[in-house]
Amino acid sequence: MDYLKLSLEIAGSLIVLMSLIPLIRSDYWTFRVFEYPRLQKLVLSVAITGIYLSLFFSKESRTLLFTGAFTLNSLYLCYLIYPFTPLARKAILPVKKHLPDNRVSILSSNVLQDNKNAAGCLGIIRKYDPDIVLLLETDRFWFENTLALRETYPYEMPVPLENTYGMLLYSRLELSETAVRYLVDEEIPSIKTIVTLPSGKKVQLFCVHPTPPVPGENTHSTERDKELLLVAKEVKASNLPCIVVGDLNDVAWSYTTDLFTKISGLLDPRLGRGFYNTFHAGIPVLRFPLDHVFCSTDFKLVELARLENFSSDHFPILLTLQYEPAASAEQEEPEAEPEDIELANEKIAKETE
Repeated sequence: MDYLKLSLEIAGSLIVLMSLIPLIRSDYWTFRVFEYPRLQKLVLSVAITGIYLSLFFSKESRTLLFTGAFTLNSLYLCYLIYPFTPLARKAILPVKKHLPDNRVSILSSNVLQDNKNAAGCLGIIRKYDPDIVLLLETDRFWFENTLALRETYPYEMPVPLENTYGMLLYSRLELSETAVRYLVDEEIPSIKTIVTLPSGKKVQLFCVHPTPPVPGENTHSTERDKELLLVAKEVKASNLPCIVVGDLNDVAWSYTTDLFTKISGLLDPRLGRGFYNTFHAGIPVLRFPLDHVFCSTDFKLVELARLENFSSDHFPILLTLQYEPAASAEQEEPEAEPEDIELANEKIAKETE
């Protein structure tokens, strides 16, 4: 039993450490990677706390110390996760009236470049019939094997690349002023375009896929953070309703994503609804919300769904929004404090590794 107690104390202490490390605002990957498994940390923390209390609780100072630390860590993780549960307030309100000409549906999917199941991808797109399709990690193979989409989606911006950062954007709604930009890295594209809804209302759309902070690719999150914050500033300066979509290589609850929403003023549809984990599709116990669609307060939510997998390591995500002129008055826009603006400017000015 002493061995079991010691094992629980070591495991519980590691979970506490993993919860505290993200509080260090370093761009180095070892600090940022522990932001990802928040739900996993909570499950482990609660399990360890429950077993420890049931088997070893006593008034011994050592036991009380570990019990207190484990319990506080579980409560802290619950506090962090709460905004992404149905118990919390929804950031984007659901629609109450039907305005079909003001609606736009977007399907975003990281297809996994080595995945060859293009037929499965096309099947999902045809099944859900979105207005806009964004496919990421698309190389020449994916471009050539999705050309059939042109029959339904006459507007396009293909950027096939062999470096896992290719993009294919297809739309049945009119696109204008479409531009491919390389905001931080000359090999990492993003797309900016204007979408015209059936009603004639114009919407600014940003498609992004920044690099993740992982060993062997980027040891720091500097490039990812910089690209997201540059887009956030563009959104804030835009006079149009805005949508940002893509694989952000960041979880919905990270301090970088929080900073992104404050600087941009965009809303996260996951808040008050759920995690909608999209990665890793093949490892159920290690899933995180990496694929996102953010929108300005001009929209209300019609639908948010995680779709079926087609042999990728990401699940596709589908979002349907409805533009409403009065929506901004009913929804609270995230606001940046002076220190948030200062931090964003520092990250943008910082040299990439």
